[in-house]
Amino acid sequence: MKDKENRQFYRRLRQLSLPIVFQSLMLALVAAADALMLGRVAQAEMTAVSLATQVQFVQNMFITSITAAGMILGAQYWGKGDKKAVQKLFNLMLQFVGIASLLFFAACELAPEMLMHIFAKDEELISIGSAYLKIAGWSYLLTGVSQCCLAVMKITDHVIPAAVISSTAVVLNIILNAVFIFGKLGAPAMQSRGAALATTLSRIVELALCIGISCRKAYIRPTLKGFFSGSKQLFRDFGKQCLPLLGGSLFWGVGFTSYTAIIGHIGSDAAAANSVAAVVRDLVCCACNGVGGAAGIMVGNELGAGNLERGKRYGIKLNKVSWVIGFASTALILAITPLLLHFVILTETAQKYLTGMMVIMAIYMIGRCVNTVVINGVMDGGGDTVFDMYSLAVCMWGIAIPLALLGAFVFHWPVLLVYACTCLDEVGKIPWVMLRFKKYKWVQNLTK
Repeated sequence: MKDKENRQFYRRLRQLSLPIVFQSLMLALVAAADALMLGRVAQAEMTAVSLATQVQFVQNMFITSITAAGMILGAQYWGKGDKKAVQKLFNLMLQFVGIASLLFFAACELAPEMLMHIFAKDEELISIGSAYLKIAGWSYLLTGVSQCCLAVMKITDHVIPAAVISSTAVVLNIILNAVFIFGKLGAPAMQSRGAALATTLSRIVELALCIGISCRKAYIRPTLKGFFSGSKQLFRDFGKQCLPLLGGSLFWGVGFTSYTAIIGHIGSDAAAANSVAAVVRDLVCCACNGVGGAAGIMVGNELGAGNLERGKRYGIKLNKVSWVIGFASTALILAITPLLLHFVILTETAQKYLTGMMVIMAIYMIGRCVNTVVINGVMDGGGDTVFDMYSLAVCMWGIAIPLALLGAFVFHWPVLLVYACTCLDEVGKIPWVMLRFKKYKWVQNLTK
């Protein structure tokens, strides 16, 4: 019986995680393509776009928390067999995401220079980044709607179509990057503005594919009536999950953006090295993102169906898997560092910074992988969403960010020591995470 359950567990994990890993990889490849292509144009172009995209990174914190709340409840209701509740959750996600998208779009169009001043002091970087945001801001209107559609597809056993849609948009984005950045196929060479245009056009295609596929009979889709009526109980449950997730996302997202801003204000060489390191980090994190996404769905399905003991056993297995992924990611980063240094065009100082950052990041990845799977996957899948906010408030905002700020602007520590401070939070909170996990407060059925 135990062997049968193990086979079912790993088969389900593969079915869910591999498409999500692939989708995450495709999304990370867009940032990688932007960095590599713009890096071939000029270091300033690459760095400015990397800093400008931090605005979308913060927007994604709102979108991710809203869709994650919908997925936590949706996975449990889907496991219970209540399709109407999932449809109502779809409508709720779209309402909240629409408000966030409009606000970020307006900020990019009306005050791009003000946004760029948050991340850089170099006037050239601010000018390039502002031009990028004026164009890319239009894509921020569409991203949230697409992510809601893709989230609902994942929890309703349409993971592969969701991955295909994202991958198609990514491939198109990379092709259009080459066309508009370098001026291929008769198009003007727009450099950073070309990257923004490519992003916007690919988001239009992504949304069109989401709407087209969601119209099929087997798919859950929102209703116009649902925007004006809904369940008060479901709204309360959604808010109960969403608010802690939003708090945690903002703590993490704004904190992570603060790291970029701190490094960006040290100097252009430090910012350039950090931009490349961030691309590598996002690519390597695809594995833990995929397993974390699968963990939330698997645990949520079992708990929502009333199989609390099986959901608990799945969570314990997924915890062990997270450690394997963490150590494998460490080895991968150390292995690719020499190749990366030969491929990326940076100044000699920036290359030295990048070498040190890669070594520090290799250790950081153990904590990142474990925390992503256990906190954002297993514990969130059972509705234990408050812990993430607490841990970030203490480890990131109480320790890592103050140390990085003091090191950069008061004590003037070396760049790599400041960078190491920005990596403290994920590694430092592992013991706390394991203690919380073993209390099993996440083993609960949230459906009503």
